[in-house]
Amino acid sequence: MSKYSLELDKEYLNLQTELVWLQQHIKAKNERLVILFEGRDTAGKGGAIMRFIRFLNPRLFKVVALSKPNERQEGQWYFQRYIEHFPGPGEMVLFDRSWYNRAVVEPVMGFCTQEQYRLFNEQVLLFEQMIVKDGIHLLKFWFSIDAEEQKRRLEERVNNPLKQWKLSSVDVEAQSKWAEFTKYKEAMFRNTSTETSPWIVVKGNNKQIARKEMIRYVLNQLEYEKKGETGERLKPLDEIVAIP
Repeated sequence: MSKYSLELDKEYLNLQTELVWLQQHIKAKNERLVILFEGRDTAGKGGAIMRFIRFLNPRLFKVVALSKPNERQEGQWYFQRYIEHFPGPGEMVLFDRSWYNRAVVEPVMGFCTQEQYRLFNEQVLLFEQMIVKDGIHLLKFWFSIDAEEQKRRLEERVNNPLKQWKLSSVDVEAQSKWAEFTKYKEAMFRNTSTETSPWIVVKGNNKQIARKEMIRYVLNQLEYEKKGETGERLKPLDEIVAIP
């Protein structure tokens, strides 16, 4: 069987054409777009982002993957360091993990206190209401994989020298803390998925399908000139993309 090639995937290229038109519209109308990519370790967040931006104008988007906060940032309002990266008029920003670190990863790994976790849940919807009311388009994706697929991908990271840079202390404990991650993930969905900023769960065991259906969701949600003129399906598959 021949190896998969993006350049030969007509379906993907049509979706990319639609994304270029969307980006041009955002620029022309001075709109702002923020997309959050969340999920368990190895769920495919980074790969989905790379597929999303493949043919976009790099001057009009930014990918944000923040490292551990420094001492000064730890003393700031929790959301402050994320706001610093928000888009200006005509721009989009894609967060490879976001403020939702505090909803799942941090409490599971002991990186925050229960009081900090409680305060986050008290503030996050107010924060997102302000974002949306100010006119920013906000989309929140959770890439979902099963335990066996995560185990396979973690082993690949260990054995593939091109992927070893992705390994972290959180990766090492991902499998042993599967149930705890699930508990906090489900609480996050209950507490922070609303009509104006819902969580969108993308079933990610099949990376190629997950990436395309995520792109379709973005295109289907937003309005832009020439929308749908490629003839490509823009409505995502319900069995792959759904609100929890």
